[in-house]
Amino acid sequence: MTQFELAKSLGFTSQAVNAIELDKYPPSLEVVFKIAAMFDLHLEQVFQSRQ
Repeated sequence: MTQFELAKSLGFTSQAVNAIELDKYPPSLEVVFKIAAMFDLHLEQVFQSRQ
């Protein structure tokens, strides 16, 4: 999945997804839940992948 596709699924711009990936700001819990559901991950796995 590309940043553009992820951003579109989340209702974001690809620039916002890029900023989250670069740790410019943390995602909201709502976004974390959406990412976990999209990729069939536990919440802990979403946060671990950012480290």
